[in-house]
Amino acid sequence: MSSAKPTRRLGRALKRLPLFPLEDVVLFPHSMIPLHIFEARYRKMVRDVLGSNRLIAISLQLEKESIEEGNVPRVAAIASVGELVLAQELPDGRYNLVVRGRARIAIDEELPSDEPYRLITAHEIPDEPPAERTEQVEIDEADMALRALVSGLAESIPNGGELLKHVAAAQDTPAALANVIAASLVADAKIRQHLLETTNVFARLEILSNEVVALTERVGKPGRAN
Repeated sequence: MSSAKPTRRLGRALKRLPLFPLEDVVLFPHSMIPLHIFEARYRKMVRDVLGSNRLIAISLQLEKESIEEGNVPRVAAIASVGELVLAQELPDGRYNLVVRGRARIAIDEELPSDEPYRLITAHEIPDEPPAERTEQVEIDEADMALRALVSGLAESIPNGGELLKHVAAAQDTPAALANVIAASLVADAKIRQHLLETTNVFARLEILSNEVVALTERVGKPGRAN
């Protein structure tokens, strides 16, 4: 089946997309995150998107929200579109969700909203294609290097190593590998946001290789007490 249909669906959705600002959360394409929805305005958002295209924008919230002062907190201009792939409504109206990253976007503007949640218009930001063959070779080599480093890290951790190997092996492109490893291993929200904004795949792989090296040094080598 052609990918044109989901691409058109995404393009239509970007013209009027519900915005879910989250502190310390950055969603990457190809990755999944669990969310627990309890505020009334976001319960309404979930009900609305479940009844339409199941797509929302998730953006890093850059400042605290003060309900009393009625301020609208700033969000990062580079965000992600997430698809609600699993939604469990609880008896009291809360939701447990699993959200899959579909695409990286740039927020163009915030729209007037008659809903309790914010609405935006945005456009997709693809990764930069390699300009020449040598750049693709560099990306492929960086991909292999990151896979090797992740395998070494997996051998160093007492729990979850096999799952980490499986997650890395399941990614069939350098871009997907970078995004999923970033989602799995990078905890700092500022670094995660920087990685999301990095459209050069080689640069993203290099940053992640350095992060994995540092993480491996922290957890120690196999057989060494931590």
